[in-house]
Amino acid sequence: MNSNSVRTLALALLVSVAAPVAAAPAPVTEVGSGGTAIERLERMLQARNQMQLDMQRQLDQMAQELSNLRGNVERNSYDIQQVVERQRDLYREIDDLRTAKSSAPKETKSTDENPSVNYTNDQTENAAYEAAVNLILKEKDYQGATKAFNAFLQKYPESVYTANAHYWLGQLFFSKRDFEQASKEFTAVSQFKDSNKRADALLKLGLIAQKQGNTAQANQYFQQVIDTYPDSTSAKQAKNAM
Repeated sequence: MNSNSVRTLALALLVSVAAPVAAAPAPVTEVGSGGTAIERLERMLQARNQMQLDMQRQLDQMAQELSNLRGNVERNSYDIQQVVERQRDLYREIDDLRTAKSSAPKETKSTDENPSVNYTNDQTENAAYEAAVNLILKEKDYQGATKAFNAFLQKYPESVYTANAHYWLGQLFFSKRDFEQASKEFTAVSQFKDSNKRADALLKLGLIAQKQGNTAQANQYFQQVIDTYPDSTSAKQAKNAM
């Protein structure tokens, strides 16, 4: 086979390979430039390959952005769930506080039978505690509430609301995913054996340990909730978390 035949065959093969890109216009500078037909076809193939690489990079970028958006949606869903849970707890706390006021005796009194209605006749103390709670419930000022509860604990370290104040601080830190500080506050609540917040505080300690990868410690907290408060909502949540 002579050189002309080889050249003609090579040209035919390149034409057949380049046929799919015929619809994609090559740059004017490439088409209009000099050179043989084979060289022009090679430049067309190179342009096609470069276009495919650019498209693949764009697709990869879009896939990454979609993955990031999906992650943001999941995090937002979790945050919303935490807000709903916190609001539910806050409404329950306000109901307890109002019940305590309506049934409060003239003198300070605390009963083991119903520790959730512990109440003091110190109106300044009551006002300070309720103001801190209202910063969460009414004002949605969570940073201000954190400062208010800390100030309350410093001013009234022996208050009947001490366990509750630590509990709400724990909730505030937990919602911000500040698990180290939340753990300190919930641990403080767990020291009050008669607190109606103790079961949930132990549950939160278990959830924090679980989030930190300490499964054994988490299960210990969960089991403590189940054993100590078997009929509580916290116990049901602890069973589901194990």
